[in-house]
Amino acid sequence: MCNENYIVKSLELHLFFGRIMKEHSLFLRAGFTPANIPFSNRAEFFKKEFEKLLSRAVALSDGIISKEVLCSGEIITDFTALAERQTEAFTGISINKDITRRQQRLISDCCQGDIGRGMCSRVRQLNRRAIELLNGLIAFKEQILRNVLCCEMFTMNYPLLIEHIIREAKLYREYAQMLERDGCLTDSSMRDIECFWNQIMMEHALFIRGLLDPCETELINSADTFAKEYAELLKTCNRAHNQTLTANSLEETIKLRDFKTAGVQGIEQCKIRSVILPLLADHVLREANHYIRLLKA
Repeated sequence: MCNENYIVKSLELHLFFGRIMKEHSLFLRAGFTPANIPFSNRAEFFKKEFEKLLSRAVALSDGIISKEVLCSGEIITDFTALAERQTEAFTGISINKDITRRQQRLISDCCQGDIGRGMCSRVRQLNRRAIELLNGLIAFKEQILRNVLCCEMFTMNYPLLIEHIIREAKLYREYAQMLERDGCLTDSSMRDIECFWNQIMMEHALFIRGLLDPCETELINSADTFAKEYAELLKTCNRAHNQTLTANSLEETIKLRDFKTAGVQGIEQCKIRSVILPLLADHVLREANHYIRLLKA
C-alpha cells in the first residue's frame, strides 16, 4: 500500500489542510469571550497539536512534494508571514512562525527527496495522528455549534462559519482515511469537487461581506456579487456537470482570487476597514488558490 504516490499525496494533504486546521483553531479561540475560557483552552490545544503535525509534514516534504502544489499558493502566500505577525500582535495568541519560514525554503520533487521504508512509516504515523486530531476537532466544533444555536454560548464567529469549518475538517478526514484505507486518493467526480468548493467560495464571499465595515460600500457590493454568482454556479452544479461549468468555476474563482489578494494587501496595509484578521484574509486566499489548482488539473 505504501508507495511514492501515497507519500506525496499524504504530505501535500497535510501541508494544505494541516495549516487550515491550526488556523481554524486560532479563529475559534479569538472568537470566544471570557465566559468560555475552557473552550479557549481547548482551541489552543488543537492549534498547538496541528502546528506539531504541520511541522512534521514540512520536515518530511522537502524535495518530495510536486512543483504544482509548491507553486500554487495554497501552502503559503507572499502575505502569510506578515499576516501571522500581525494576527499574533492583534490577538495575543502565539503562532509558530518558524513553520512558515521553513515552508518558504521547501523545494519540489525535482531533487527526489528520501522516499524509503522509513518514510512510509513516518507518513503513516502522520496520517493516523491527523485522523485522531480531526475526530477531536470535529467533535469540538460541533459542540460549539450546538451551544451557539441553543443560545448557551456567544462567539464572534458566525454559526455558518462554524458549519463551514466543520465541513472542511470532515473533507480533510475523509481524504486522510482514504489514503490509509486505499493507499491513494481515489478519483472524486469533478461535480462533487466543484459543488463542495463552489459552496466554500460562496460562503467566503458572504463572510467577507459581513465582516467589512459598513462604509466599505464598494467592497461589500463586490463580495455580494461574488456570493450571488457562486450561488448560480451551485444551481448548475447540483443539476449536472460539464466542461462549461468547470470553465465558469475557474473563471469565477480566478476573479475571486484576485479580489482576495487585493483584500489581504489592503488589510495588511490598514487600507480597508473591517473586522477581518489578516490571517483570515490570507487563509481564504490560500483556499481559492487550492481550488484553482484542482480546476486546472
